[in-house]
Amino acid sequence: MSSPVFFRPAVAPTLADVVRWTGAAAPDGADLSAAVSGVAPLDGAGPGQLTFLDNPRYAPLLARTRATACLVPARHAAEVPEGTVALVAKEPYRAVAVVAGRIYPEALRPGSLFGTVGVSPSSTVHPEARLEAGVTVDPGAVIGPRAEIGSGTVIGPHAVIGPDVRIGRNCSVGSNATVVHALIGDRVILHAGVRIGQDGFGFAMGPGGHLKVPQIGRVVLQDDVEVGANTAIDRGSNRDTVVGEGTKIDNLVQIGHNVSIGRHCVIVSQTGISGSTTLGDYVVTAGQAGLAGHLTVGAGAQVGAKSGVMNDIPAGQRWFGIPAQAARDEFRLQATLRRLAKRAGPAAD
Repeated sequence: MSSPVFFRPAVAPTLADVVRWTGAAAPDGADLSAAVSGVAPLDGAGPGQLTFLDNPRYAPLLARTRATACLVPARHAAEVPEGTVALVAKEPYRAVAVVAGRIYPEALRPGSLFGTVGVSPSSTVHPEARLEAGVTVDPGAVIGPRAEIGSGTVIGPHAVIGPDVRIGRNCSVGSNATVVHALIGDRVILHAGVRIGQDGFGFAMGPGGHLKVPQIGRVVLQDDVEVGANTAIDRGSNRDTVVGEGTKIDNLVQIGHNVSIGRHCVIVSQTGISGSTTLGDYVVTAGQAGLAGHLTVGAGAQVGAKSGVMNDIPAGQRWFGIPAQAARDEFRLQATLRRLAKRAGPAAD
């Protein structure tokens, strides 16, 4: 079986280009004319490739790298082996991301999976839909009446765009995704299997049964939002569910109706956010965090992995635990429990 190459380099920059793109500092007298054919990890990089060190945990691998150049923080520059050019960067991870984006631009945003140019004849586009020039629609996709899609946007195979949906320019909608009752800004990425705008979970509960409450709001995704595979974002019940510009949402996240998420938040995999909760700008929720409904999480707050948030979180604070509380209180609680457990001695069989 042959070994396929999924991402081919679009350019072969020199080290001088790398320095110019990233602002990294090269050693005096270093030859910056060498070409970079790709990016690889420390222990897998060879001649012609660029590598990086950002996490000190991987510092032992640095001495053995065979890369042509390595982006490193200043404190590790002296550890770069002979034959590898040390490019000192304040943030090596961001620097290598810049370079990788130039070399592998196709990896930044999902494109057509079928090599489609324009609208595939095996897609279904309603005659009342409006597509700007330069929209790509893969086979099997369905676009409903009065939907509007901006130029440069790619609609993947078997994706469904509902009636009256608005999608901006240079977006990507992955295969088998569904987008209904939604307004999507520019440069938004929706990965495969995303569900945008389905019913929120709303019922008027009672002993005689649970009466379904019509969900008549929308989902609004602002510019530069990215939504990971198989994530669901419910439409609002009586107002909009909103995700602010630049926010990045991981795979397998559930966002309930009427939720408002600020700008440049990071929502990690398997987070669940219940209805009508508000997150300020730059909030981070780690994996499997759960947030109850009708809460407010202040700007810059961080929620630890597997935490259960039952109360409002002030801006800038870190909360952990079940139920979640301020980090200092959670650490104190855990320390107290460990001391009590030691005093109690080993558990009886």
